[in-house]
This record gives sequence, structure tokens and C-alpha cells, in this order.
Amino acid sequence: MNLYKSFFKRAIVIVASGCSLIVLSPVLTVTTIWLHFANKGAGAFFLQERPGKNSKIFRVIKFKTMTDERDSQGTLLPDAARLTKVGKIVRSTSLDELPQLWNVFKGDMSLIGPRPLMPKYLSLYSKEQARRHEVRPGITGWAQCNGRNSISWHQKFVYDVWYVDNISFKTDLKILLTTIKKVIARDGISQEGEATMEPFNGHN
Repeated sequence: MNLYKSFFKRAIVIVASGCSLIVLSPVLTVTTIWLHFANKGAGAFFLQERPGKNSKIFRVIKFKTMTDERDSQGTLLPDAARLTKVGKIVRSTSLDELPQLWNVFKGDMSLIGPRPLMPKYLSLYSKEQARRHEVRPGITGWAQCNGRNSISWHQKFVYDVWYVDNISFKTDLKILLTTIKKVIARDGISQEGEATMEPFNGHN
């Protein structure tokens, strides 16, 4: 029995996420105020439904980096037109991911695990790919440390399932250290996968 996977990981994550929320509270507060004004009334937070462990739907929280500006027909302007200068900074430094620490503390997510994708993909997974939902999704994961958007969806899911079968303290530590290195280098390791990839259609 993998005691780390079944007990110790969650215990460590609760303490780590709780302490992180406390330590980072000044950063979270300043960023919230900063985005409140930069987003022109659109709010500082972005909520979206995602499937978690056992495909249970939860609402992931992130900092919002775009306005809700629309054209004369009421259609949202393209992302590039709505992304603010402040939003670009928040994204490039991965600050937009920090509110997910609350999801981690609550138990919706873990610090490390397969990235939570869109609910519309659930019906497209093969039986093997669906195994990524046997564990809590993470802010960062094995696939993000092994190519992120430069690899195919198929390969991402291979990495996700490998992680499910090989969870250990050593693996999690390796992923965490790699993520920190990439964030410092502004590699965008923890940005949403689908933001810079074609949508998953069950074949790619």
C-alpha cells in the first residue's frame, strides 16, 4: 500500500497550501486590488467548472487577466484585445495560478497532479486516458514538466496516467522543483494547457 499516496500526500498538501495562503496573502491582496482596477469592473477572479478526482465537477479559481469588453453586437472582443498590461504581467509570472491554492486547501485539487481540463473533454477520453481522474488534479504536474504545449494531447495523457501509477514523494518533489525553476525562468509551466493548443477532439 502506498501510504504517501493514500494519506501523507494529502496531509502535507493541507499544511503546505494553508501556510502558502498565509505567507502569500499580501501578494494575493495587492494583485486582487491591482486587477480590480485594470479589468475595468470585470472583477479580479475567474471561476470555471473543471472535473476533479473521480470526474467530480468543481469550480477552479484563478486571477482574471482580461476585461469583459464587447463589440457593438455584444460579442466578447478577442482575447488579445481584452488582455490588459497588468494581466500580461500576472500571467508571465504565473501569479494567476495562486488562487488555486484555495482549491488545493479545500480538497478540490492537489499541488501536483494532472492539470484539470474542460468538462467537455470527459466524454472524449479513452478508458486509459480517463484514469487521469483517479487522483486529484494539480496546479502543476508530470506532463507540464515534460513538454507542456510542445507535446501532443496523447503524450500529455500518457504522462498523466504514468503519474497516477507512480505517485511518490520523490516524484512530487522533482515536479515541484522543476516547476519552480520554470516559473522563475518564466516558462509558463502552470498556464492552462488548452490556452496555446488546439482543443482536444478525442483523436489528437
